[in-house]
Amino acid sequence: MAKKKNGAKTNAARILDGLGISYELKEYPVDLDDLSAVHVAEMVGMPIEKVFKTLVARGDKTGVLMACIPGDGELDLKELAAVSGNKRVEMVHLNEVLGLTGYVRGGCSPLGAKKTYPVYLDASAETQSKISISAGKRGEQIILAPADLIRAANAAVANLNRHA
Repeated sequence: MAKKKNGAKTNAARILDGLGISYELKEYPVDLDDLSAVHVAEMVGMPIEKVFKTLVARGDKTGVLMACIPGDGELDLKELAAVSGNKRVEMVHLNEVLGLTGYVRGGCSPLGAKKTYPVYLDASAETQSKISISAGKRGEQIILAPADLIRAANAAVANLNRHA
């Protein structure tokens, strides 16, 4: 459990606390002109393959789901459809993300969304000792063991990165 300077934890951090999962919070200055995962990786001092971005998609059968892939990766929509029981999956429009998840672009976490959505984690995460995900707001990352994220998010693991 990480301590927060100002005491205000995000839903994602509270979920991890509730499960007794150890993690580190890393805050960084937000650049609204560059919300990319590459920029976040630079700000938190981690290699891009350890900084995972959370993407929100919608399956034709199952509805909304989340996919976590390396920050420099590209989501393989066909693979996500296959592992999630859909024929087709497409990204949700950016203007829908806040309403669906409660999160803004650059601060979307696979934990603590407005509703519990299925989470799919790229298999490359399991090759890392620690990965970074959004804490649920811009300017804050959670660093934790991939197995702990899998447990906390009840995530399924699959090869989701088109470059993998």
